[in-house]
Amino acid sequence: MTPKIGMLCSRVRVEEKMILAALRERGVDYERLDPRKLTLDLHGDGDGLDEYAAVLVRCLSHSRAYYVTRWLNDLGVPTVSPHPVVATCGDKMLTSAALQAAGLPTPRTVMAFSPETALDVIEDMGYPVVLKPLYGSWGRLLARVNDRDAAEAILEHKATLGGYLHGLTYVQEYVDKPGRDIRTLVAGDDMVYAIYRRSEHWITNTARGGEALPCPPNPEITSLSLAAAQAVGGGVVAVDLLETADGQLLVNKVNHTPEFHRAAQATDADVAGRIVEHVLKIAKEAT
Repeated sequence: MTPKIGMLCSRVRVEEKMILAALRERGVDYERLDPRKLTLDLHGDGDGLDEYAAVLVRCLSHSRAYYVTRWLNDLGVPTVSPHPVVATCGDKMLTSAALQAAGLPTPRTVMAFSPETALDVIEDMGYPVVLKPLYGSWGRLLARVNDRDAAEAILEHKATLGGYLHGLTYVQEYVDKPGRDIRTLVAGDDMVYAIYRRSEHWITNTARGGEALPCPPNPEITSLSLAAAQAVGGGVVAVDLLETADGQLLVNKVNHTPEFHRAAQATDADVAGRIVEHVLKIAKEAT
């Protein structure tokens, strides 16, 4: 008999349907948990959440994943991925810092705390640069800044919008990649797949129209992907690699709730099955 597994998600997308099918195929006792219906009572007993041997986190909302994983981990329920991974990967600056601390090659990255300092950082780094929001995915709100006029306009816009997050500017050097990047998925100690994401646009995310193509894995891709996953704490994560003009690979990002249906179409990997097997492994180790 397999341990009882929870899957935390508000929307059942293609990926979640694939995971649910993989759970059923393996005869797993599972239950879907909708975070919109959960409450975290600090004076309660966990509301039955401690009955799960492990919980797979597939939340679209970072804030929900952030707080629920902390709550579950405090109850002694392992999550995939665990709270420290969610906390790190949900914040681009924390991700970059973790990768840098692990000694991995990354694009030059600087955070500035005022528009004036941000402009100085951009000028020092040299155009073009890329400005990114600290939180978010799918390639949204990225900006390639090609000159000072554009930099001043974007920084003024952020300052006018106001709010805590708009007061922080994440600046990254622009990497002139060859019309593609590399996306890999790691589950525990294994790299499940590698794909190219190709696009004529400089943003190559498949959510923005990038085409998923098979990428033959090599030792460098594999070792960098595993090291990047380990740097943020492990679990099931996607790693984005950039190829420089001279052939160097840079680790750009790590995602703790990756979409993978296009990757599954481009490769022969049983992605959902590998994720479920990793969750079952974590559940078994915890019992």
